[in-house]
Amino acid sequence: MLQKVKFDPKQLDDYQLIVGDEVIAEIKALAKPLEGARVVHVNATAFGGGVAEMLYTLAPLMNDVGIETEWQVIQGADEFYTVTKICHNGLQGMVVPFTDEMKDIWRRYNEMNAQYFEGDYDFVVIHDPQPAAMLHYTEGKGGDHWAWRCHIDTSHPNPAYWDFFAPYINAYEAGIFTMEQYVGPGVSFEHLAIIPPRIDPLSPKNVPIAMERARDIVKRFGIDVDRPLITQVSRFDPWKDPLGVIDAYRIVKEQMPEVQLALVGSMASDDPEGWSYLDKTIRHAGEDFNIHILHNFHGVGALEVDAFQTVSDVVIQKSTREGFGLVVTEALWKGVPVVGGNVGGIPLQILDGETGFLVDTVEECAEKTLYLLQHPNERAQMGNAGREHVRQHFLSPHHLADYLRLFNQMRGA
Repeated sequence: MLQKVKFDPKQLDDYQLIVGDEVIAEIKALAKPLEGARVVHVNATAFGGGVAEMLYTLAPLMNDVGIETEWQVIQGADEFYTVTKICHNGLQGMVVPFTDEMKDIWRRYNEMNAQYFEGDYDFVVIHDPQPAAMLHYTEGKGGDHWAWRCHIDTSHPNPAYWDFFAPYINAYEAGIFTMEQYVGPGVSFEHLAIIPPRIDPLSPKNVPIAMERARDIVKRFGIDVDRPLITQVSRFDPWKDPLGVIDAYRIVKEQMPEVQLALVGSMASDDPEGWSYLDKTIRHAGEDFNIHILHNFHGVGALEVDAFQTVSDVVIQKSTREGFGLVVTEALWKGVPVVGGNVGGIPLQILDGETGFLVDTVEECAEKTLYLLQHPNERAQMGNAGREHVRQHFLSPHHLADYLRLFNQMRGA
């Protein structure tokens, strides 16, 4: 059997004061025809990254509205995750070779995991490229309706990768993408759902934390909380451009010598490239003791990320490719404006000049960050606008509603 992930129960009604009565009532109406349906989500890891974080909320909320929901994780060795990380990059357009050996490894692990797949479900949701051939190798056994959820931007993929993956993806009844523009060339689905990721406002990472407590937590990592702090929270990954963030910080530092930078990441089990890119980031930072590079092996967990985002004067998300960027949502929810790369799903969240700034270069990133640091009143206004934008569009109940709409469509309800 695949590994079943255990998760704590959640109640939809707990979100009522945050999202309002109308949203809760709509969800309950959408759930009524699906009562008793069985759902399984399948992905590559239960730890690290936005997909796992969302499933820890989405799965229990589905259960709470009467849908029997499980979450299972595939099995794989280092050779598989090394290949799938390269596939992730190739599907987002990176020019990297795709050898027959890599294809064989991916197929072999997908076939193995398909053999481990057990159960009988109304809806099977397969997340991302790692297990994308599950439908092919199970021949659809175990599920009445199959959906593939793509969390990355496949709008301009490396053709070598897309030509390989497209036939597996095309077999699914439904495709779920963050934005319509992300749907790669030449694939079509009976049901195409556009479902952006969302954050859980009641998770340990996003619940309000008193500023004094947040400052005390951040101090433990060597930060001087009385001086300006810029933070980026992300995996150590070339698409997140931590090297560019360091370069932007250095430009800001020329005019504001007291500024500090925190690069806070999570080392995920399905991202073997992360350690080498972490080393590269540390080398780029050099001997600047005002650059703090931290991750979960330093004891940085959900509470600590909450504290860093709460205390920071400006949050940066200088991605050069980005499926959505939940860390942007998290920072905006805490009332902190974000300077983000003008790519992928980030412009859905950063309304340029209203909830933060969109940038294309290191120099623009530095300019907008410095502007926010020097204009505290505008910084506060943008932060408030960002929080309200997230409240209306990017919280877990909205996520649940979108999935329920899709399931009803797939059933023909």
